[in-house]
Amino acid sequence: MEAPQYVAARVQSALAEDERTHELGIRVVVRGDQIFLHGQVSCDERRSLIADVAGEAAPGLTVRNEIAVMDVREPGERERL
Repeated sequence: MEAPQYVAARVQSALAEDERTHELGIRVVVRGDQIFLHGQVSCDERRSLIADVAGEAAPGLTVRNEIAVMDVREPGERERL
């Protein structure tokens, strides 16, 4: 069995290099047969894509997607100073 730190590094590399994600801000932790993903993204679709790429990079391991989706909105009205 491959060391957890090598699996985590492989998943992080895949997240950075895959054209679907190009993601550097996700923390990957491997415990036993599970991969935990931590971080924040702007939408559910991106969250799902990251989990897909992680699963492809480490087949046979269970992906636990704990990534939070941030509420990103357009600014309201102008601030007057």
